Amino acid sequence: MLEFFIAGGIVAYPLLILSVLSIALIAERAVFWWRIQSHQPRLIRDVLKIYAEDPHLAIHRLKQQANLPMARIFLEALALDRPNPDEFRLALESAAQAEIPFLKRFSVAFETTITVSPLLGLLGTILGLIRSFSALKIGQVSGENAVGVTGGISEALISTVMGLVVAIFTLMFANLFRGIYQRQLALIQEYGGQLELLYRRQMESKGQSVMAK
Repeated sequence: MLEFFIAGGIVAYPLLILSVLSIALIAERAVFWWRIQSHQPRLIRDVLKIYAEDPHLAIHRLKQQANLPMARIFLEALALDRPNPDEFRLALESAAQAEIPFLKRFSVAFETTITVSPLLGLLGTILGLIRSFSALKIGQVSGENAVGVTGGISEALISTVMGLVVAIFTLMFANLFRGIYQRQLALIQEYGGQLELLYRRQMESKGQSVMAK
């Protein structure tokens, strides 16, 4: 592996940095989404069931899991002091928008790695070919010339492979995380709508109780 890396030439070093960075970000996002998908759905389902009977208990449950995006979104709306339904919906929408940067975190870094890695590989290809042609002297066939030519070609091919491997590896996980992000947005809208509906029913029942008295 060390010989393979050295044969990649000068562009192998930035590609190595990009690969290490990509692996670190992938690990962080994988843990982030695993924690959300393993804890959040059950919490929100329980909160929606509890809220209709005991709003204070539901808020307490949300505060215990305030590290989850949906919990923070619900708390922003439920923390308002007797809002009307329109204000409640606006609070949910604003809180959901505030969570988007956290859900899309590192997406720019992934896109940059996917774009730059093949370009670095192409740069290595060009540098390797330049090295090969500079070592090639017409009319002279010697072992030294042959080593220079083959070394340049090796650099050109290896750098291309390295750039493509880093880009493809990062692209696979970036697309996976993008799909999870899209599903998360759909769930935010679904659960937010359910909470808004429960709140409207609660407000209507309170209004009817006051009118009955």
